[in-house]
Amino acid sequence: MTNSDSDIRRSIESELTWEPSLDEKGIMVKVQEGVVTLGGNVPHYADRWTAEQVAKRVSGVRAIANDIEVVMPKAGERSDTEIANAAVNALKWHFATETCNIKPVVVHGWVKLTGDVKFAYQCNIAEGAVRYLAGVKSVTNDIVVKPAVKIADVKQKIVAAFERQADLDAKQITVNVDNEEVTLKGFVHSWREKDDAARAAWAAPGVATVKNQIQVQY
Repeated sequence: MTNSDSDIRRSIESELTWEPSLDEKGIMVKVQEGVVTLGGNVPHYADRWTAEQVAKRVSGVRAIANDIEVVMPKAGERSDTEIANAAVNALKWHFATETCNIKPVVVHGWVKLTGDVKFAYQCNIAEGAVRYLAGVKSVTNDIVVKPAVKIADVKQKIVAAFERQADLDAKQITVNVDNEEVTLKGFVHSWREKDDAARAAWAAPGVATVKNQIQVQY
């Protein structure tokens, strides 16, 4: 059964209220033909990111436009220098990024991560390490993956990973590998399956980029 736009909107609003880590009072939700627009404002960048993840959990969501603004209270403001120092320490104290060549650059609360790592998961960990720092208004992840291994049977490894996961229908997903770039196409039944497919592809050795072009069909 296809969910109506009003059903999807109510479900997202309920899910936002249910999420304990999020103050949803300033968030507005609009839905048109399954495309969700998140608006309003929140006090922290982490809240903006969390709201998007919450919306992805709701059945019937085809796409999301995150227009939520981060309006930080005076008490939560930090100088760029303070944020930069905190970001350096956060990366240094995480075991997965402590030896990586990652440089955070902060301008007006906007953090840009540059540098290179050996594995894709380190990119995600680096972004997560700075996402929840006080004073951060946005995070741009420009870290490059420079794998220490050669691309060999990457496609076979990814397909095998799909087949091991009960929630993924490997027959509905195609995998194309061009050098270190993986492109995923096909169809799944939820945003969670789409994200799971991308995570499985990122975990393959030698993958530097994943283009997730899988479509969600209900």
